[in-house]
Amino acid sequence: MRYAISMAVATSFAFAAPSYAEMLDVEKDELTLGFIKLTDMAPLAIAYEMGYFEDEGLYVTLEPQANWKVLLDRVIDGQLDGAHMLAGQPIAATIGYGTEAHIITPFSMDLNGNGITVSNEVWEQMLPHITKDDAGKPVHPISAAALKPVVDDYANQGLPFNMGMVFPVSTHNYELRYWLAAGGIEPGYYTPEDVSGQLAADVLLSVTPPPQMPATLEAGTILGYCVGEPWNQAAVFKGIGVPVVTDYEIWKNNPEKVFGITAEFAEENPNTTLALTKALIRAAMWLDANENGNRPEAVEILSRSEYVGADYDVIAASMTGTFEYEKGDVREVPDFNVFFRYFATYPYYSDAVWYLTQMRRWGQIPEGQSDEWYDETAKNVYKPEIYLEAAKLLVEDGLASEADFPWDTDGYRAPTPETDIIDGVVYDGRTPNAYIDSLTIGLKGSQTVQDDIVTN
Repeated sequence: MRYAISMAVATSFAFAAPSYAEMLDVEKDELTLGFIKLTDMAPLAIAYEMGYFEDEGLYVTLEPQANWKVLLDRVIDGQLDGAHMLAGQPIAATIGYGTEAHIITPFSMDLNGNGITVSNEVWEQMLPHITKDDAGKPVHPISAAALKPVVDDYANQGLPFNMGMVFPVSTHNYELRYWLAAGGIEPGYYTPEDVSGQLAADVLLSVTPPPQMPATLEAGTILGYCVGEPWNQAAVFKGIGVPVVTDYEIWKNNPEKVFGITAEFAEENPNTTLALTKALIRAAMWLDANENGNRPEAVEILSRSEYVGADYDVIAASMTGTFEYEKGDVREVPDFNVFFRYFATYPYYSDAVWYLTQMRRWGQIPEGQSDEWYDETAKNVYKPEIYLEAAKLLVEDGLASEADFPWDTDGYRAPTPETDIIDGVVYDGRTPNAYIDSLTIGLKGSQTVQDDIVTN
């Protein structure tokens, strides 16, 4: 059942329904879209529940998927018309890493939204190495340098230190690796012959589906994980783990999921693609409107079994502007989930380039590439021209204002300042190789990995 829009929202120009005459002549009006049960699938749920898809003449079915690989495969073979995707999936597929297909994105779904959680036992072992404030609470952000003595102790005992992430080309994999490396811990490398990502690793990272993270941690199979919400807060509520850092603290306002479709779908259904993008932009606007005033209603929707299916309180713990670390240690994090602010929905080339630099850094791209290659690859996947056309139509419909969109950008964000990233390394998407070379741990230049050794 669709939720009624509040009177304040219904009377606002930003959320008024367009007239039938303003609808695009869509090529395909019945669509099936996929998602994984995570908080950041919210734009899809809200576009459905608030009627934004129907306003654009689209009749959408939303289907949860078993895992990220199944989701990608079903988009490629046409069982799904599009999906909530890991940002790395369209990029990896297009360059032929893993399943090969040309996937594009006209819409970025959100910023931030992830965390890194460790078991209670590991947390107790980290505590002596963590700075405390005058009240005795841990000072955030917590560096992986506090984890390094624990990892070293496991190694001295001959024990593996296992952690989970959701997929080899996920933000979670790259964020976990980034955090570990910033603290002096080797997270391991990939080669064409060994795709485990565990070569020369101090910490062994492996794939665990998001909803299974807490149970896998509780069973002791992994000692920590990086995942999106609500599965970090679930560990707190179950009393089995402690989130030690959020991705907002690793890289302020970092890009997260995207909406992915095949290039073929976009070419055959240009108006349908624009209509989808319009509906998703409206959903993102609603999610961030009124200083997150709609978030409680969004949490109720997401808590339903057909969407995320987690308890209301677990989802609300992060989505309504707070984040709970240790039990009872609740802190204000108003931007933990961002869906529209800071031009969150615009598909920046620089976001795609960052993912590519991390693929290169850890060996998923086994050889060095030119700066031009990074730029061309990003432009082959991220499609801001579609996004801006949809935005223009929303402005013409009276559903958004011109100030909501970055019309004059060249597709690259301003460099990330050193204060906004945990290791203080500035990221500029226009100079990817210089960025890669500035990182302490990871492949640089023409380096490769052979027999567990990084070679020039």
